[in-house]
Parts: sequence; structure tokens; C-alpha cells
Amino acid sequence: MFPTLKKTFNLGVFILLLYASYLLVILSLPYIYFEKNVDFLATKQLIYHIKIWRISFYIHVFSSPIIILSGLFQFNKKLLQKKPTVHRILGKIYISTVLFVSGPTAFIMGLYANGGRITQASFVILSLLWILFTYLSYQRIKASKVEAHVKWAIRSYALTLSAVTLRFYAYLFDVFNVEIPPREAYTILAYISWIPNLIVVEVYFRTKWFKQYISTFL
Repeated sequence: MFPTLKKTFNLGVFILLLYASYLLVILSLPYIYFEKNVDFLATKQLIYHIKIWRISFYIHVFSSPIIILSGLFQFNKKLLQKKPTVHRILGKIYISTVLFVSGPTAFIMGLYANGGRITQASFVILSLLWILFTYLSYQRIKASKVEAHVKWAIRSYALTLSAVTLRFYAYLFDVFNVEIPPREAYTILAYISWIPNLIVVEVYFRTKWFKQYISTFL
């Protein structure tokens, strides 16, 4: 019963993340025409003229689906065992995109985030940790430290998913009609979009499920 429940849970999580990836792709489509007043950009009119921010925004938006999809398949045991070459290719795509494309652009965007310095601090810290965790996952596998590699990779992907959890919590704020001024609400969202994600994975590392998962590769 337990293995069946575990497989059902894993499948559910995979489908949920796949759907989240689909939503990120859909959300990026309005920006392909580079119109300055579309969706999120309507709130950034005061800084849209800043070239480095504008370029960073478009690069970040269009690279996000690549990261979340390439990362999604990194933790599939069947792929790891039967198609290690595919795993390595996807891993290289994920790591290189985070380190050299999405991570740096996220950092630049964080410097100009709505909500003032407290909110900006959240997004800047998030981007730096994202880059750091991704690098550490790469460094650990180069040193053949498999368990450490997996842990840092999961931490990195937990931060990748902040793009999803931010929108999820924002949706809940709307559904439950949370009466918080927009500036304060966005500041809260900026922090709860990624801190709980890291707490969840740290708890996961201490479960039997993770020990059974990692034992497959040791």
C-alpha cells in the first residue's frame, strides 16, 4: 500500500510541476511582441526605459520555461538509471542557464523590484542563493559527491519553483480576499515565494523517502 501511495504522490507532484511549467510558458507568451504595457510590464513603466533592466526582463522571462522543464526531469529515477546521458544533457542545460542567463538577470531585476528595498532584498538574496546552490550542485557532482549533489540540486530547483509559488500565493491572496495594502502584500509574497520551499526540502532530506531515493544512486 505504501509504495502505491508513494508512486501516486510522486506522479501527482510531477503532473503538478508539469502543469506549472505549462503555465509559465503561457505567461511568457504575451511578451513575445515586446509591447511595453503588457501584464506585469504595466507596473514597470517608470523603469522600462532602463536598458539593462528591460533586456534582463525579457531574457529572464523567455529562459524560465527552459529552466523549469529541464530541471523537472532531473530527479526522475528511471531517467537517471536508464538514460544517464539525457540526464547529463538536461543537467548541463539547467546549470548553464541558471548560472549564466537566468540567475544574473534575476539579480538585476531584483535590484529594481517593486515594493522598495525590503522587497528588493528578498529577490536579490533569492537570485544569489539560486546561483550559489546551482553552482554547488555542479561542484559536488564533479567531485563525485552524489548525495551532496542531489541535495544542492533539489535546493536549487526549490528556488526555481519560487516563480510558481509566488503566483500561487498571490492567487490565494485574491481568493481569500486578504486585506493587505498592495505594497505590503507584495513584500510578503517576495519572501514566502521561496523561504517555505527551502524549509520543505530540508524536512524532506530527513525523511525515509529521501533516504530510499538517494540509496538508489549510492
